Amino acid sequence: MNEENIDGTNGCGKVRTGTQNEAALLALMEKTGYNMVQENGQRKFGGPPPGWEGPPPPRGCEVFVGKIPRDMYEDELVPVFERAGKIYEFRLMMEFSGENRGYAFVMYTTKEEAQLAIRILNNYEIRPGKFIGVCVSLDNCRLFIGAIPKEKKKEEILDEMKKVTEGVVDVIVYPSATDKTKNRGFAFVEYESHRAAAMARRKLIPGTFQLWGHTIQVDWADPEKEVDEETMQRVKVLYVRNLMISTTEETIKAEFNKFKPGAVERVKKLRDYAFVHFFNREDAVAAMSVMNGKCIDGASIEVTLAKPVNKENTWRQHLNGQISPNSENLIVYANKEESHPKTLGKPPTLPSRLNGQHSPSPPEIERCTYPFFPGTKLTPISMYSLKSNHFNSAVMHLDYYCNKNNWAPPEYYLYSTTSQDGKVLLVYKIVIPAIANGSQSYFMPDKLCTTLEDAKELAAQFTLLHLGPF
Repeated sequence: MNEENIDGTNGCGKVRTGTQNEAALLALMEKTGYNMVQENGQRKFGGPPPGWEGPPPPRGCEVFVGKIPRDMYEDELVPVFERAGKIYEFRLMMEFSGENRGYAFVMYTTKEEAQLAIRILNNYEIRPGKFIGVCVSLDNCRLFIGAIPKEKKKEEILDEMKKVTEGVVDVIVYPSATDKTKNRGFAFVEYESHRAAAMARRKLIPGTFQLWGHTIQVDWADPEKEVDEETMQRVKVLYVRNLMISTTEETIKAEFNKFKPGAVERVKKLRDYAFVHFFNREDAVAAMSVMNGKCIDGASIEVTLAKPVNKENTWRQHLNGQISPNSENLIVYANKEESHPKTLGKPPTLPSRLNGQHSPSPPEIERCTYPFFPGTKLTPISMYSLKSNHFNSAVMHLDYYCNKNNWAPPEYYLYSTTSQDGKVLLVYKIVIPAIANGSQSYFMPDKLCTTLEDAKELAAQFTLLHLGPF
């Protein structure tokens, strides 16, 4: 290891020389028996560990670690992450100066160890006042392609993407909620490997690439939420996609009850998708097999098991997505077209601070203030020129959402009642004028609040979760 590239400080903030750094890392290698190699801007510890036989661990065993202090290295980090289990490989991203780049990837030998690391080390105080973020890391093989002509069919998009990029395996295209003969203006392209997807993104990302005369939008598709097999074995709710907007909950319940009368407990429909709750899991699995691909009101439906929300993390924001506790207990993370189009596995991004619950901030977005110096040049802008991640409030997010859809602002109507102990409880009803004559004329959460601000925020959050994509 090169001395000049590993200068740093120790945990007490004292400058640590290259020799001291090297000594600490060599001591770690001697103690653990792991090798360490630095290449291509990263330093690999292990991969494989000593005595390892067989293939590397499967997908889902790696976690991403963010917000690492720049002067912290493997001799301090590895012991912390070993608390969750045996490390297969630790990759610390490095600057040429010798500092780390603030993030790393830790691969464990099992998925269970990786999940334990997320549970015990996410928001862990690694140094006084310094909290790291830990979440699952998955090799992304899927790109989001936006601004596609809506009249194009799946086969046409697949053929075109194979012409302009290599390694295309499949494309996922969803029909419009209002016109099943058209697509939604975007697609997901699946590649044979992360490298193939990355090369395709590099080729398409400049913003000048055109398909059928249209400049397309290209970005990574957000990965689907993975749920452990044991949890999925208990699911008795089906997610039904590609319904007609005019199809009613009563019709859906009747159709799913045909194969076994009385099997369906209830149905919750939102725009052109629905959740069908069964009394028994066996009936849900059987219905999924029977009903997938069937036609209801002229629309060919897709049926899958709904993926449950991790209740421990209901109020926690995972990088850029979260669930409201006022939505269904089971939300489909795979209902790809119902959230922001680029999102494959999450409902719309919403702020969360209700009923006394505080959600930790996403690792990459820091809410803070900066000094305003005299003479600083200011430029007037519109809030609608910002991106949605600039908004922490669901109320602001909803206003932004309506503006982006060229709709009139949302209308809020306040109602109150009195609790048994005499408290005034509040709730807002929200009307979106542009869709007020559609299948859902208003949105009102099923929770009451004691403060006006919380009632308005909750109503906006609830509305965003039930609206379709931008």
